[in-house]
Amino acid sequence: MLELKPFTPSDAPLIAEMRNHPGILANGFDATPNPYTLVAAEAFVAAQLPKQPAENLAVWRNQELVGSIGLWRKEDVFQLSAGMGYWVGVPYWGQGVATEAIRQFTAYAFAAFDIIRLEAGVFAFNQPSMRALEKNGYYLECIRRQAVVKHGQVQDDYVWVKLKHPELPTPYPAPA
Repeated sequence: MLELKPFTPSDAPLIAEMRNHPGILANGFDATPNPYTLVAAEAFVAAQLPKQPAENLAVWRNQELVGSIGLWRKEDVFQLSAGMGYWVGVPYWGQGVATEAIRQFTAYAFAAFDIIRLEAGVFAFNQPSMRALEKNGYYLECIRRQAVVKHGQVQDDYVWVKLKHPELPTPYPAPA
């Protein structure tokens, strides 16, 4: 059984251990500390504790911490949108953990926050992440060509989106 729970300080050692894996670091932002130390994990958890509602949640499966999923609110004219990111510990890849975490977190995010849009950027090489989003009703909105630099190489960024109310019409017609 998979559950999403708020982080606690005792989660930090396992977060540091899992998040420091090259396979996890390869799929994240370069701003993520590398190596991902216990100090980095403790700072991450400490930053999450006062946030209400929680923006980042621990992913637990069968009483075991296996990953993390969260969002960051956008600002200004994008204030009703949020970016979403997640990671799953390497030993749990290919077991449906990300798919189920995305399902639960999407429902949570739309209920807990004043947002109408969630979006996740995925590097071109991360096909399993794209599939997990697709299984949850996210659609590929665009491919931002040559938009990111990862591992010293220019990469495409696939932007997957889920709308809270996809049935609502857009007030302006799309350009022809």
